[in-house]
Amino acid sequence: MNVLLTILLAVQILTALGMIGLILMQHGKGADAGAAFGGGGGGSASLFGASGGANFLSRSTAVLAAVFLAATLGLAYFGNLREAPSSGSVLEGSALSTPAPAAQIPGTDTGGSVPAPTVVPAQPAGTGAAQIPGN
Repeated sequence: MNVLLTILLAVQILTALGMIGLILMQHGKGADAGAAFGGGGGGSASLFGASGGANFLSRSTAVLAAVFLAATLGLAYFGNLREAPSSGSVLEGSALSTPAPAAQIPGTDTGGSVPAPTVVPAQPAGTGAAQIPGN
């Protein structure tokens, strides 16, 4: 499937570059209209006359645009294909980690070198001004 996506992507990039080149080589409709109103050139075409049909560049651009559209649709279709999700828990695939031994937890070494931590009973919370720090 990855090979097909790579081929479609290469075709899309090449057709995009080809269309850019062909479009930049063509002359616009404004050049013909300017010539019809006496803007230089010899008046090879009239403003409302028949232009003689599409030439090679415009037909090539249309073909490349169709190939570009087909490659884009192919990339959109094949790029979104995914495997069906398995029916089960998300946690089934997770690995269970073993808990750390007590000797690796700081403050729990009872070998005599470090005393065990002292548990201080919780003080009841005061009310009013006693809860504000600095009072």
